[in-house]
Amino acid sequence: MNIGANGALPVEADDGDPADEIARIESRLDELADAMARCRKIRLISHVAIAAGGIWLLAAAIGIIGFDPIGLIAAIAGVIGGTVMYGSNTTTSLQVDAAIEKAEAMRAALIEARDS
Repeated sequence: MNIGANGALPVEADDGDPADEIARIESRLDELADAMARCRKIRLISHVAIAAGGIWLLAAAIGIIGFDPIGLIAAIAGVIGGTVMYGSNTTTSLQVDAAIEKAEAMRAALIEARDS
């Protein structure tokens, strides 16, 4: 999905019917809502990876489970990878949220202009 620079919506210079513009913006809002849903799923996956890796590391440090080098590497990778995924996803989520707000404002302005 292409959000554009600074979360801006890609806008074509179209002097067409306001109803068509509103429909186009609503279609864009549906795409952005899907993107936000993906961001929520990725956020959940990153939390699970961080928690699972952290729990495994804690359990290995306390001695609840035996030492396993491959498990240790996987737990460290889970914590680091989950943290990186969470940070990247947070940035994307903020951009999508800004694009949604801008699209909703454009839609409201078009509806207001049409009703006037």
